[in-house]
Amino acid sequence: MSVVARNLVWGVRRRTIVQDVSLSVAEGEVLGLIGPNGSGKSSLLRLLAGLRRPALGRVEIGGRDIARVPRRMLAQQVAFVQQNAATDTNVCVRDVVRLGRTPHRSALSGWSAADEAAVSAALARVDMSGHQAQPWQTLSGGERQRVHIARALAQTPRVLFLDEPTNHLDIHHQIEILRLMRDLDLTSIVALHDLNLAAMFCDRIVVLQAGAVVACGTPEEVLTPALLRAVFRVETEVTPSGRPGQPHIRFTAT
Repeated sequence: MSVVARNLVWGVRRRTIVQDVSLSVAEGEVLGLIGPNGSGKSSLLRLLAGLRRPALGRVEIGGRDIARVPRRMLAQQVAFVQQNAATDTNVCVRDVVRLGRTPHRSALSGWSAADEAAVSAALARVDMSGHQAQPWQTLSGGERQRVHIARALAQTPRVLFLDEPTNHLDIHHQIEILRLMRDLDLTSIVALHDLNLAAMFCDRIVVLQAGAVVACGTPEEVLTPALLRAVFRVETEVTPSGRPGQPHIRFTAT
């Protein structure tokens, strides 16, 4: 399912945070959002997912303006994985993933075989079936993030939004989460801090600065020393990584 943004504008009080952003994501594509802190990545993600309404512009998912799509129907099509989601409730892994079925159930409907199958499939997809009875509070950071992705997959979405899903994870779990995202066969839009991870796992990258798009293209096209100097204020050497279209970035002292 494709995602198209047309001239999005959004802000708080008199501060504009997202400035005239237009972009398109093809079905099955992984699009990365990168930019300095405060560049508007998280705000843009929430606009694209329908969690916020733009002041101007619109978002189309599957060719339909999401402002005209009922909230429940939209939640059946898209899922959002936020960074550092937590709970103090004493629940097990399977109970967390079951929450993903909420958009598919009415207030009076019982738990169905289809709900059960979706939860089991989501747990298996993130390799957490063996942990389904484990209490949430005993999970590691990487395991919790996999459970959050499983909850999103239990929605059976066609578009997945992820807001810095590797935040505070060690490098092994960062790669594990992003490899999982890439292999899901969904349209995915992910905000990332790590530029090398963006190069490894994203088909295309959008660079944001002060809420505006300053570059969009393949990692090879976008991640250049000149752009990284202008946007991130760092000096870099960008070299081939050995994988086609995936440059490697080395930060250099100035």
